[in-house]
Amino acid sequence: MGEKIVQVDAFTDRPFAGNPAAVCVLPGPRDGRWMQEVAREMNLSETAFLHREGDGFRLRWFTPAVEVDLCGHATLASAHVLWEEGQLAPEAPARFQTRSGPLTARCDGDWIELDFPALPVGPEPAPLDEVSRALGAPVRFAAYNRFDCLAEVASEETVRALAPDIRRVAALPVRGVIVTSRASSPGFDFVSRFFAPRLGVDEDPVCGSAHCCLGPFWAGRLEKPDVVGSQASARGGVVRVRVRGPRAFLGGRAVTVLRGELVG
Repeated sequence: MGEKIVQVDAFTDRPFAGNPAAVCVLPGPRDGRWMQEVAREMNLSETAFLHREGDGFRLRWFTPAVEVDLCGHATLASAHVLWEEGQLAPEAPARFQTRSGPLTARCDGDWIELDFPALPVGPEPAPLDEVSRALGAPVRFAAYNRFDCLAEVASEETVRALAPDIRRVAALPVRGVIVTSRASSPGFDFVSRFFAPRLGVDEDPVCGSAHCCLGPFWAGRLEKPDVVGSQASARGGVVRVRVRGPRAFLGGRAVTVLRGELVG
């Protein structure tokens, strides 16, 4: 009998939207090379692997190309699977040990809230001309955080119309580029897209870890600690962010779309 695997659409309340992640709950540790091969086979932006460890779960995330240090949507998908399959009681928090330290998820009605580190940009600007050439649009502000480059453009229409030069984006010395503007669509504070070709993901449909940067950025700009973002990819998704000091609490919903078994 093989390992069970579940595909979940994260940061959405309907199937075939948001960001798909595969989740594999294992009986114990497995070799990282095997995990990478499974992630390549699944060919999603992230595949999550977890097994019980202490009072929680060890959690690792893989793109089709590499293991990553932090992933929001696959963490949300993992928590969703644990509650949906009865491995955790609905009122119990999901506790994860990861390469980015301990992370926690909690149920909030039909939403899930992730307790993640805030990842604000630093004071040093990124080169506007270089980032603008990579994105194919004028950039009014750009700076780096621990992982990525955050680039602000003029409008939501600019964000939605972007057709970046993926080769140039991959040449930038960062995990990926977060492009954002203030939202003109009602119900949202900001919009964004995320491009990470270095990870084997040209465009991530909805990136939770990018919102660890977007949340502090827009909370500061708008002078409000709670903000709502729309990721304007083709699939689309919604992320609520509560910024509390060094933590960013990311809220989203999730839908299971597929259950299967790894037989290889």
